[in-house]
Amino acid sequence: MNEDTWALVLDVVGRVQRAIGLDQAPAIVVLDGDRRQILADYDYQHDDTARLAFETRAAEHARNLHLHRFAFAVPRVITPSEPGVISSRAVSHYSLRPGEQEAILWSAYDTADGLDLGLTHYARRPAGQPVFDSPTIFDRPMAAQDHMPGIRLLHLLTATDPSPTFPPEPGPPPESNLP
Repeated sequence: MNEDTWALVLDVVGRVQRAIGLDQAPAIVVLDGDRRQILADYDYQHDDTARLAFETRAAEHARNLHLHRFAFAVPRVITPSEPGVISSRAVSHYSLRPGEQEAILWSAYDTADGLDLGLTHYARRPAGQPVFDSPTIFDRPMAAQDHMPGIRLLHLLTATDPSPTFPPEPGPPPESNLP
């Protein structure tokens, strides 16, 4: 990942961290092209329709900006379910279940360097204040599913037919092949 893209990752993760500190859980994307644009959505975690709508709006803005790179981040609750696979769900005010952990999932794309994926773990002090680790990049090959933040945006930007197919075919609950 080049320095400019890493700077976008640090920017978007920092924005999500500040929102989490205010008990908010938005999806945030930083689009970098002819100029920089930042978009946030608080409904992103509600359902697939909200996720698709936000990533579609972001793709429209990205095309207008002549995008060079983007970084996308959203807080999630993750559960390692088997080696190399992490399941995730929307954050909530309920207690974490055994094995669950809070994290910010992020994706970064650069037209010259391609896609990078990662996460930033965080925990809460007894009074509820979040304490964040540093962002980490997944260093193993993985298959990112469409529910990974920013993947639909990437598909919309790189597809020959930019109109998404929705709703998705019914199937098992979403999982990511995250290390």
